Amino acid sequence: MDDDHDGQRLDNFLMRLCKGVPKSHIYKAIRGGEVRVNKGRVGVDHRLAVGDIVRVPPLRLPEQKVHFVPPGEFPVVFEDEAMLVIDKPAGVAVHGGSGVDFGVIEQLRKSRPQAKFLELVHRLDRDTSGLLMIGKKRSALVGLHQSLRDGGWSKHYLTVVSGDWVNDRQHVRLPLTKWTTKSGERRVRVDPDGQVAHTIFSLKQRYGAFSLLDAELKTGRTHQIRVHLASSGFPIIGDDKYGDDDVNARLASSGFKRMFLHAHTLSLLHPLTGERLELQAPLPPDCVAFLEELATP
Repeated sequence: MDDDHDGQRLDNFLMRLCKGVPKSHIYKAIRGGEVRVNKGRVGVDHRLAVGDIVRVPPLRLPEQKVHFVPPGEFPVVFEDEAMLVIDKPAGVAVHGGSGVDFGVIEQLRKSRPQAKFLELVHRLDRDTSGLLMIGKKRSALVGLHQSLRDGGWSKHYLTVVSGDWVNDRQHVRLPLTKWTTKSGERRVRVDPDGQVAHTIFSLKQRYGAFSLLDAELKTGRTHQIRVHLASSGFPIIGDDKYGDDDVNARLASSGFKRMFLHAHTLSLLHPLTGERLELQAPLPPDCVAFLEELATP
C-alpha cells in the first residue's frame, strides 16, 4: 500500500480498485473474510496504512456495455503536484452515471494516463459552470475534505434570477431534503425536517425583470442555490428543474439556452502548504453577452 491510500477506508479503496463491481459484492466479500489485510480479517471501515498488504479475491463483474471515453482537458485555473482546479463548462457532467456515460473526471483520467491519482474534491451540477477541484494526491483530497467540513472554504456563485430582487443582502436558511420523482429523477425540496442549508445572496445589478446576484454558500447541499432561490420566488433563469418554464422557453427562443449559474470565486488554504489561494473563473462568454443584452436600452 502506497502513500496515496494511507488512511483510506477499506471499502472505499476496493470500490476504487474494483470499478464496476456492485457495492453489495464488495461488502459481502469483506464481511465474509475473503478480503484480508496483512493476512487478517478486518471490517469495512478499517483504515489502510502504508505498507499494508491487501488480499482481494476474484470478484465477478456484471456484463456491461463498454462506452468510449474521449480524453478531455479543460481550462486550468490552478495546478500543482497536489491539486488541479479547472473552469468546467456548462452542460458537462462531473462524472458518469444516471444516464451519462462519462464526465469530467473520466475524461481527465483518459487524457492523463500517467496520473496515479485523480479524484473529485466536490461536485457541480451538470448545467453549472465554473470552478471545480480535483485532488492529485490522497493527502490533499483528505485535507480539502476536512477543510470543507470545517467551513474553511469561501465559495461564491454568480446567477441571474427571474424577478426584481428586493434586498441588497439576504440570508436564506431553508432546510432541504432529497426526493425522487416517479420517473427516477433526483430532486430537492424545502422540508422542515431536512438538512440545515444556508445561502447568503447579495444583489449585484437589477435589470428590470431580472436580477444578477452573488450567492455565497455557507453549506453545500445538493441543488442548494437553485432550490433556495426558487422557493423564495426568484428562480434561476434556464433552470429546467426548478425554474419558470415560460421564461426559460422565451429566453431559449432568443438564444440563451443554459442555466445562469457560475461558480465564480473560491478562497481556501492549500491542503499541504497552508498558503491562501484566491481562485476565480470569469463568466463564460454566453453569460457576458446575455448581461450586455439586458443592459442595452
